[in-house]
Formats: sequence, structure tokens, C-alpha cells
Amino acid sequence: MGVRAVFLAFASMLAVSAPPVAAQAPAGSKVVRIGVLAGGGSAFRIGFEPFRQRLRELGYVDGENLVLEVRNAEGRAERYPAFAAELVRLKVDLIVVQGNAALVALRQETQTLPIVMTMIGDPVAAGFVASLARPGGNITGLSNMAEDISAKWVELLRQASPAAARMGVLWDQTNAAHMKMWRAIQSAGEALGVSTVAKDARGPDAIAGAFAAMAADKVDAVIILPDPAFGANLGQIASLAARHRMPSISVFPEFPLAGGLMSYGPSFAHNWIRAADYVDKIVKGAKPADLPVGQPLKFELIVNRKTEKALGLVMPPAVLLRADEILQ
Repeated sequence: MGVRAVFLAFASMLAVSAPPVAAQAPAGSKVVRIGVLAGGGSAFRIGFEPFRQRLRELGYVDGENLVLEVRNAEGRAERYPAFAAELVRLKVDLIVVQGNAALVALRQETQTLPIVMTMIGDPVAAGFVASLARPGGNITGLSNMAEDISAKWVELLRQASPAAARMGVLWDQTNAAHMKMWRAIQSAGEALGVSTVAKDARGPDAIAGAFAAMAADKVDAVIILPDPAFGANLGQIASLAARHRMPSISVFPEFPLAGGLMSYGPSFAHNWIRAADYVDKIVKGAKPADLPVGQPLKFELIVNRKTEKALGLVMPPAVLLRADEILQ
């Protein structure tokens, strides 16, 4: 299923940012209460329904033996502490978390409640787990491994826009995973003869200013690092990139659909599906400390040819042949 179909399917669902009304399970059955602390944006929209479907396949049925307590910050990091505290007070059996800042807030509330990560950047460097093989605490799940594909973003953007001699990076410099991605981007840029500059945007209100700063620095192309605040504002980011005539690439598969040039990264839906498997194992008695952190198994490249033409680019055949989806 392409990203367009996934988005349309999700768009038909009711919003889940508000606390849902919990349905009553049949008498005598064990009810599993799962908290979800979501950063929102593309990673949540694409992944949450496949996550619910996988839970159904594993025998967890809404209204019978499952209650989902969803708190969606919709890209607003200031909402995380209150949502995290609320989920812990609800005494859920475990919490699934999307986004590094959301997990930081959760760790401040609990060191014992099982937590399953989905779309978390470099959990070892961030201090969330001791190692990928032996997490060692109350946290396990999936890393998005975006820090390991950062060089690929530089390579793809340079192939699409050979004249790009200076690349900008939209990031949050307080994010430990972003720091590692930034170093990888710098190294990749040096190898290709491309200079790089990072502009900080802590939250959606800072995005326009960061683009203005990049334009002032004469940036030729831009890389959008994975962050819920960015994923919740892809239309704005794509519009700003177009206004400043910057070819752009992001990890978010909805980014080309919003008008960005390209996306490359792990399958969000696949990561969320695998998070459901972690939930099932923990419900059945496994300890997070003993469950190795998983890494993405599937990566996707999506290209927007309309944006390519608007920018006056000619996408190399090698890039198009590698694309999983091409938007005309």
C-alpha cells in the first residue's frame, strides 16, 4: 500500500488526540490497557492504524479485551509532560511511545512501567537503553536508525540536484539523535564536496525562521531531520522549501505528498506493526530488559516528479529506478 492510500485510510478515522471513551470488555475477560504517547505527525498517521490492526491479529480486540489510551501531542513538545503523567496515573499495563522528546518525558514519570519504543532515534546515545542487544531496563522496542541513513540523504539530494554546493539541515539541537545525524551529514558532505549548515527549530513556531536563516546563508538544498514537530507540519515545510527553491528530502514518506521533493527512510507502518509484537510479548510476561531493540528492516524512497519539474531538475534514472513510489 502506497503512502497516499495509507494517508487517505487514516484520514477517514476520528481524531485520537483527545482521550478516547473506553469500551467495556465482556465480564470475566482480562482487559489489557495500553497507553500511547505520540508525537503525532506523519509517523503517527501512517503507523497507528497498522499497529491497531496487528494488535487485532494478535487477539487484542477493542471493546473486548483491549483499551487504548492515546495521547497525541500533535508536534507540540510542551504537551508531553502532562500526557506522560496522565498515562502513568491511569495505571496502564505498558506505554508505546513515538519520538525522543516524548520518551524523555515518560522517563521522568516512570522507571518501572514497561515502555515500547517506535520511531526513536539512536536510543543508546540518548541513554534510553544500555545497548540494543540488552536494553537492561524498562524500555525496549524499535529504533528508526535514521542516524545511519543520514549520508544517504546527502547522496540522494546531490544526485537530484548536482548544482547543490551548500546544504541546509533543519534540526533540533537538543535532540541527541539529531546531533549524530548532523555529524554523519557533515562527513558525507565533505566527501562529496558539499558544505553543510544546520538551523535550529525547536517546535513548529520556529520553522519559518529557520528557513529564512537558511535562505540568508544561500543554502541550495535542505534535509529535514526526523522530529514530530516537523512531521506535523510537512505542508508548511514543503511550501517554504518551494518558496526558497530548495530541493528537499526527509525521512517522512508523506513529505513528497505534501510537495517536498523526496523522502527516504524506514517504513513507519512496518515499525509500528513490529511494536505491536513487542506489546504482545510483554503482555505475555517478557521483560523489556531482555527484549533486544529492533532496527528497521524495510526502507522506502518516494519521489515527487511535479516538484522536480517545478524546481527545474532532471532526476537521474538511477534514482527513479530505486524509487518505491513516484508521484506524478
